[in-house]
Amino acid sequence: MGAPPEPLPSPPSRRACLVVPASAPEKLAKAARLGADEVVIDLEDAVVPGAKEAARAAAAEAVGALDWSGVALAVRVNAPGTPWCHEDLAALAGAGPALRSVVMPKVEGAEDVAFAERLLDGAEAAADRALPLRVQALVETAKGVARVQTIAGASRRLEALIVGYADLAVSLGRTAAGAADLGLWDPVREAVLLAARAHGLQAVDGPHLGLSPDESFHAAAGRAREQGFDGKWAIHPSQLAPLRERFSPSEAEVAHAHAVVEALAAAEAAGEGAVALDGRMLDEPVRLAALRVLTAAGERR
Repeated sequence: MGAPPEPLPSPPSRRACLVVPASAPEKLAKAARLGADEVVIDLEDAVVPGAKEAARAAAAEAVGALDWSGVALAVRVNAPGTPWCHEDLAALAGAGPALRSVVMPKVEGAEDVAFAERLLDGAEAAADRALPLRVQALVETAKGVARVQTIAGASRRLEALIVGYADLAVSLGRTAAGAADLGLWDPVREAVLLAARAHGLQAVDGPHLGLSPDESFHAAAGRAREQGFDGKWAIHPSQLAPLRERFSPSEAEVAHAHAVVEALAAAEAAGEGAVALDGRMLDEPVRLAALRVLTAAGERR
């Protein structure tokens, strides 16, 4: 048997993820300084077919030319089966170390993630890339929701599942009123969240389609946070600060998470098989929950 694979870096905080069109250079130039935890450069919905190649080149250039320090960087490529997906992945594999992950839209099964994994394996080897690109799966079709458990376990590269409401509403045949009803989306969010947690992934809520952080925006963000999501996509910079606040743990939660991690580390060092904190037995799921809190607070571990 070969040596086990090297552990991949811990995921970044994704409380507030700003989506920016690759075809808008003025927006790309300032995206990293707007307060997002993650910037997602979009090659898919925000780019018309005739501009796909130019947008791909612009995204690859932006990865290397702009300062992305302090923010996680991702690129949403075009969907599997389109004429552009494989070229997007190949180009991004050599785009530079600032790029952490690619977002795969309209993922409908493990085969879509496997396609990305195989292509990235070869492209990264050709580009001599040091750290593998992670993959985020955008679940936005009925078939994707139905297969979300197999999607979540499809690859070590997979880091997050994202709910995509606009395309999913079309796929499900929902009316405009139905798409706006938060309660009707609860089963979808629960399915995605359960799959993410079962496989150790982040769960990110898709964007509220309005531009302002109005009452409906806050209601949608609150619903996702209460259900257990790690963060939410934003389509306008004004939404970032409310999302960071909404999805940030309290000081008490952070302090408790530190105590959990330290207690378990001390027990392991002492060779103890069990440890309690504040009258509660600690185990690996509790440690993982604590690490998730620290990641949400912006701490790297």
